[in-house]
Amino acid sequence: MKKITTLLLLLLCLPSAASATRIKDIASFDGVRDNQLVGYGLVVGLNGSGDSDQTKFPVQTLTNLLERSGVTIRRSDITVKNLAAVMVTATLPPMAKQGSRIDVLVSSMGDAKSLAGGTLVMTPLKGADGQVYAVAQGAVSTSSFSYGGQAASTQKNHPTAGRVPEGALVERELPYALADRSQLRLNLNQPDFTTASRITAAINRSFQAPIAVSTDPGSVTLTIPDNYQGNTVEFAAVLEGLEVQPDMPAKVVLNERTGTVVMGSAVRISTVAVAHGNLTLTIKETPQVSQPAPFSRRGDTVVVPRTSIKVDEEKGGGLIVLKEGANIGDVVKALNAIGVTPRDLIGILQAIKAAGAMQGELSII
Repeated sequence: MKKITTLLLLLLCLPSAASATRIKDIASFDGVRDNQLVGYGLVVGLNGSGDSDQTKFPVQTLTNLLERSGVTIRRSDITVKNLAAVMVTATLPPMAKQGSRIDVLVSSMGDAKSLAGGTLVMTPLKGADGQVYAVAQGAVSTSSFSYGGQAASTQKNHPTAGRVPEGALVERELPYALADRSQLRLNLNQPDFTTASRITAAINRSFQAPIAVSTDPGSVTLTIPDNYQGNTVEFAAVLEGLEVQPDMPAKVVLNERTGTVVMGSAVRISTVAVAHGNLTLTIKETPQVSQPAPFSRRGDTVVVPRTSIKVDEEKGGGLIVLKEGANIGDVVKALNAIGVTPRDLIGILQAIKAAGAMQGELSII
């Protein structure tokens, strides 16, 4: 038998039945969500690696900044290369309080070569509603370098994007009141009828009352019990700690660019016969040069091409019968019997799906 691929060995180690998972890991409360923030700013203090004169808007921004600081200067007199215009993005977590800090991501907008060593000047971060929710400022960390001369250069990682750890202060809180609510709603990360039904059953069994109702495969409506009225946080904490076994669809994901194959535990393959072989084509060029003798008065140098082609086809054992798999382990063992690489396995799985022998969805990314 050929060498078993590392990927399929990992799949063999998967348990046949999924273990229980906490509700907080597969669902979240309605309204408790992240919010995206964005802002435009300047990074200063660069060592000549900032935007060039061809990028106009950083100079205009610097002019406006100096005017607000009481310094009047003409735009045409500014020829600096130590600043760069950047787009600043951040994620405002739920329940973030005023004064708490969040990380920000800084990305160059112009033709700057590197942001290493720069400092982000105070930048307001706005939400989708146009309101300022945080203000960012601090030293930019890129974890990279980029150096070079006229004939050669070297670079590590990505020098035109970096982070400012805890570089933004939250200035505005998002309103979300839990204390006065009589109902909550759980939103599943992966909508599924079976998972929603199991969550409902687990909650009602734990609280010994029909407080949960599955309204659709993506959400569960909860009625807060009387003994938890006014103490919604404790109710949510108890609820999130309950464990259920989430269901998952039978799905195979193929990535043809990287040769990655991922199979869900519910995938089944009916009995099917498969033959697989490799074709190797070798083309070798060995040109020959014919030239006249030394000191001869006539004759030309001629290059005569010589091409040899060799075709090798792997000798296989004919058709191999893959028996019906009762679980993911049986499916993996059957596919391992062919002894193919993950990239060959992609073509085999596509052919099995086309033959109607795969009980599951095939997704190619």
